[in-house]
Formats: sequence, C-alpha cells, structure tokens
Amino acid sequence: MTFSLRIPTTYLIIRHLTLTPRRFFANRNILKLNERKILQNVIPRLTPDFEKQLIGEAQTIYCGFDPTAESLHIGNLLVLICLLHCQRAGHSPIVLIGGATARIGDPSGKNVERPFLSDALVETNVTKIKEKIDEIFANHEWHFWKNEKHKLPALRIVNNADWYQKRNVIDFMAKEARHDRMGDLLSRTNVKSRIESPEGLSLNEFSYQLFQAYDWYHLFQTYGCAVQLGGNDQTGNMQSGHDFIKRATGKSVFGLTVPLVKSSTGDKLGKSAGNAVWLSAAKTSPFELFQFLRNTPDADVEQMLTLFTFDPMKEIADLMKRHKAQPELYQAQMHLAQQVVLLIHGEAGLESARRCTAALFQSSAEALAGLSADELQSLYRGMPTTELLLEPGLTLLDLVMKAKCFPRREDAERVIQQGGVSINHRRIQQANYVLVYGEHVLPSDATLIRVGKKNFYLVRWKKDIS
Repeated sequence: MTFSLRIPTTYLIIRHLTLTPRRFFANRNILKLNERKILQNVIPRLTPDFEKQLIGEAQTIYCGFDPTAESLHIGNLLVLICLLHCQRAGHSPIVLIGGATARIGDPSGKNVERPFLSDALVETNVTKIKEKIDEIFANHEWHFWKNEKHKLPALRIVNNADWYQKRNVIDFMAKEARHDRMGDLLSRTNVKSRIESPEGLSLNEFSYQLFQAYDWYHLFQTYGCAVQLGGNDQTGNMQSGHDFIKRATGKSVFGLTVPLVKSSTGDKLGKSAGNAVWLSAAKTSPFELFQFLRNTPDADVEQMLTLFTFDPMKEIADLMKRHKAQPELYQAQMHLAQQVVLLIHGEAGLESARRCTAALFQSSAEALAGLSADELQSLYRGMPTTELLLEPGLTLLDLVMKAKCFPRREDAERVIQQGGVSINHRRIQQANYVLVYGEHVLPSDATLIRVGKKNFYLVRWKKDIS
C-alpha cells in the first residue's frame, strides 16, 4: 500500500507566529503547532481573545470519534497526535466516543447513508476503541514524554451514550433543538451535497449536527471544554457546535481542524475507502503498519515526520539531511516507522515488527522460529490457513494435500520433485519425506509452506488431547 500526502497548500496563517520568540514564553500556545502544519483552520476564525485564552490558562480540549468500526485508523491518529501535543502543552485532553451518535451516522464526506449498527456491536466497538486510545496515551507518556518535572494532565474518555440515555426525546427537542437554526444547518456543504444527490439525506443523518453540537455543549457545561479538534471534514459540525453554545450560553468556543491524510490517488485513508490502515493490531499488525510507513515515498517522508512524530523540527531537518545524503538506507522512513509503531503498539509491538521484518528479508528457518503464529500470518496476510493434527508418519505430500496447496496429488508430486515446495524456507524434494515435530514444526506450533515463489500456506498444529 503506497500513499502520498495531499495537504492543501493554503494553511492557517497565524500572524503572531512571526513575532519574537519571547512572545511565546508560555508553552500552552498550541497555535505554534502551525509550524508542523498540523493545524489547518480555526472555527469560526482566529481572534486575539482566543490567542490570549490559550496563552493565559490551561484549556480543556476534546476530539470525538464514532465507533462505527472496532478500530480507529491512521487518519484518526493525526487528531490524537494533535490532542497529545495539547496535553504536552499543559491542556486537559478529552476523547469523546460516540456510542449514541454512531447509531445516527455522520453524513460528512459520505455519498450514501451509513449502515445501521446494533447496540451490541456499538458497545463492543466502544470498548475496543477506548482500550486502544488508553494504550496510545500510556505509550506516549512512557516512551515520548521526557519532562519528568511536569506531569501530564490526565486523559478523560467519555461516551455520549451516557447522557443521551438519560434524556427524553420530547424534552431534548423542546430544550436543546431550539438553539439550532434550519438555515444554518441547511447551508452546510456536506448537507447540501447530500440533499442534492440521488441518494438524498435522511432525517436521522440531518439531525447528526444537532447531536454533535449538544455533545460539545455538554462538555463545555460539565468540564469547561471550549476547544474541539477534528479533521477538516468536521468543519460544518464544529460550526454548528459553536453556534449552539453561543446561543445557549453567550460564550465563544473554538474548533481547530487538522489536515486529512490521503492516498496517492487522492482518497482519504479511512475505513470507508477500503484501503484503511488500522490502529488495532488484529486488523493491521505492527509489522504491516511498520512496512506501510517504511514504504513512504521520499517526497512525503519529511511531512510525515512533522505530522506523526514528536521530534523537534531541527532534529527532523538533520535527519532529512542524512537521508538525502544516503537515500538507499531509508533512514527517515525507518525512523518514522519506529516512532509511530512505538506510539501505537508500544515496545512489544515494535519488537514484533522487527522480528517479522527480519524473518521476511532473511528467509530463514531460524528467523521464523522467533515468531508467533499470529506474527507469521501477518507476514503473509490473506494466506490460506489450515488446522491439522500432526499424525505419525505424515509425509510432505500428505501435508500439502491436506493444506489444499494443490488440487491433485499428481501436481503436488511433480512440483515437489522439481524443488517448488519449501517448509519453513527449507526446500524438500522428496514427496514421501516424513515430517518431524522438532524439525518441521516451529516453536509456535505452526508450519509455513511455500509453493513456487509467491504462494504461502500456514498450518496451525492442534494439540492431541486424546
């Protein structure tokens, strides 16, 4: 999977960033993230009062994700990294998981209505996403936060189902919907495009703006949360939240958008596009994530380093000098892959990625022996897998037929004799060769079969409990 970053060339221009560094004696000014091009826009607009607010005192800042799948993806990671930067600057982070709004469906960036999700599925997704977000923030604090004198503000994770379950629909519409205006809601780009499309826009999707706006209002009233982070496809929803809170309280809040990561074809790297790179190890293994980042094109790697790592800009510039001097070493891509995998999967995930990478390029039985069965499968994602019992006298021919490597025994015998079959990267040319547990079964109780150059099969050996 290859990709390139397609980020709009017109970025948020913050005029005060050109003043003397003395202006920014307080590290709370997260607008300095513009130097890394993480921030793209301010909703509704940048004002001197907002700058003073950020510099003057710690803020509570939130981002939200609807659990429409069991995992977040690489596009969501940039929003989380921006929230981590805010946490590093002394602001209190909140992640809202939309256990309620996931069932309504956000029409932003969608041409068709989202499929209905059951309560049980949404609850499962909420649990898994919460666990991964907790893990990412813990990995960041353990591996990347080097300021021992200053403790990071605690992360708070909330589920909007907790407050909507307590509301009566009539009461909610009577008290809360009055703060939205139809003209404003209808003017949103994502709403207009869907209304004018053949698919149209359902009432539940149209109402999504109201619920997300109320979410922000609830966090503002409960935690004093005056800042929201999100992708730039959330601009309309942020504006709705700003307007809702302004009418309900008379107070001003602000949204900050981050750029969307896109593939080389211009498609958003999200789960709807079918090319998602997931944060869950069960869906995208640490090895697969490592290789995805390792394959970043030279033209994009510097921008990826500024967006997805916490390295100071000078260190990134120095690394790029070394990379350009010896591009064949892929120093920049390797560093990017190591940093991101460490953040998402921790030290164990990074070590797993390294083991799998070594096994892939060394093509040796010794390297395979250090892998678990799951790691083996991640090496060759999609390869057929069979569970078998290792019976005494089982031959290579028996194995390849039971693993369905060949349709006919005659074909299997011919390819084996021609040297076209390998067991754990070792070629065997005798069809009647008897397999031995200590020799042909890896410590993970698995065997890797290769037929030809590109066809791989995995056998997981069952324990004989008789």
